Amino acid sequence: MKLYHELLQDILSNGTFKPDRTGTGTLSVFGRQLRFDLAAGLPIVTTKKTHLKSVIYELLWFLKGDTNIQYLNDHGVTIWDEWADENGDLGPVYGHQWRFWPKPDGGTIDQIAELVRQLKERPHSRRLLLTALNLADFPDESQTPVENVHAGRMALAPCHCLTQFYVSDNKLSCLLYCRSQDVFLGTPFNLVGYALLTHMLAQQCGLTVGELIWTGGDCHLYLNHLEQVKQLLTRSPYPLPQFSFARKPDDLFSYRFEDFILTDYQSHPAIKAPIAV
Repeated sequence: MKLYHELLQDILSNGTFKPDRTGTGTLSVFGRQLRFDLAAGLPIVTTKKTHLKSVIYELLWFLKGDTNIQYLNDHGVTIWDEWADENGDLGPVYGHQWRFWPKPDGGTIDQIAELVRQLKERPHSRRLLLTALNLADFPDESQTPVENVHAGRMALAPCHCLTQFYVSDNKLSCLLYCRSQDVFLGTPFNLVGYALLTHMLAQQCGLTVGELIWTGGDCHLYLNHLEQVKQLLTRSPYPLPQFSFARKPDDLFSYRFEDFILTDYQSHPAIKAPIAV
């Protein structure tokens, strides 16, 4: 994960101070890209422990189209708790947009089912897209996450918001765009989550994996994460682990946590950092 370390150092060295929605303050750079060969290993940070359980259950939750934290909490995952209302609802966040994108006629589009269909029937289409950028559902930044949920809006605007998939030589690659990226806490999750989604789509569509290409817009470090970043940068990365599946489920929506197998994952201890809400 040398590229990830270089991004952290880039922000420390070249970042500009910017205020932010949370009031915490950031060092920020604009427009960066990282590329990973998924066949070479899962792009998971090894200089701090990544909570793989949370990444996998969050991905399965997205694919269910769920927007209530109960499923996550039932499996010991609390990463969305700070934004939920008193009923555990988050408004029309990722899962809703992925599975129930609203149409003008009152119907919905299942982007995930359509993506799988396109990959199988028209793998060279230039419309192999998945997006959460529904501006009509974006939160009002002057209101709290809970107030936005009560108004029918997203609790939090989507950070990882657009992907395009690409098939060449029977290999599936994923280009991910993140409009806003908490590089210390968010980027490690997003790299693994979309790498796993690419593996899942490839397995279901009879493809092998190609590249994961991560692109960040506003790439930032919160000011209360700087010491943790400096600590991480003193550590040497371990080799990337290999990834495989325990089985091939009947469809993309039938995967279970036990289906994801990571081999030879070595990491340094976790580094805790406060999340900016």
